[in-house]
Amino acid sequence: MSGAAPQVTLEAKPKARIAIISASWHMDICAQLVAGARRACEAAGVKSITEIYVPGSFELPLAAQRAFEDGIDGAIVVGLVLRGETPHFDYVCQGVTQGIMDVQLKFSRPIGFGVLMCDTLEQAHARSGVSGSKEDKGFDAAVAALTFL
Repeated sequence: MSGAAPQVTLEAKPKARIAIISASWHMDICAQLVAGARRACEAAGVKSITEIYVPGSFELPLAAQRAFEDGIDGAIVVGLVLRGETPHFDYVCQGVTQGIMDVQLKFSRPIGFGVLMCDTLEQAHARSGVSGSKEDKGFDAAVAALTFL
C-alpha cells in the first residue's frame, strides 16, 4: 500500500484532546512525523494538542495508556524501529504493535499508528514527511485517529 493513501477530508474536531506521542530515538525522523501529525490535527481544528516524548518505541503503548487515563480523547504514536543484526527488531516491532492495539481496545479510543519499521534510514526518510519524501506517515496516523473521534 505504500504511496497509495486516499485523499481525505478532515472533519472539524475543535473540542478533541489529542496526544502526539513520539519516541526519542532518531529524532530527525520523529520530529518530521510529529510535524505531520500536528499538521493534520491543526487542519481538523484541534485546539488541545499535547506532545509527549518517551525513550523509545517500546514505551509508546504505556505512554498512550497514561494519556488515556489522563483524559485524552485520541492519540497518535510515532517512532522508528530500524532493522539491525539481531532479532531485537522483530520483538520490538511485535511488542509495540500489539501493545498499541491492546491499549486502543482497552480504552475504546483511537490511536493513530505512525511507527515506522524500516530496513534502512532511506526508507524512513521516504515515509517521514520530510521535504521530498513520498509519504507522510505522521499525517496519515493522525487522520486515522481523528476519523474515529
